[in-house]
Amino acid sequence: MPLLQVRECPEDIYRKISYVAKNENRTIAQQVVVLLEKSLEQQESNIGRRKRLIDRLEKRQIASEIKKIDPVSFIRDDRNR
Repeated sequence: MPLLQVRECPEDIYRKISYVAKNENRTIAQQVVVLLEKSLEQQESNIGRRKRLIDRLEKRQIASEIKKIDPVSFIRDDRNR
């Protein structure tokens, strides 16, 4: 297994990792691997994230009563107050 060494790690970050590792019953090295895995899985391009969001929005079921609502009329009513 490859070895990864981090130099000049800020003290506050080290303490946080140490604290979380202790609470999760892990070593600091194990906790760092878990944190790296989580952060790398969340890495996604803006285009990919937008496409995923658009796909989710397109799959949503919107009630017919809501589709009948005209947002422009609400804005005009609000401006006229």
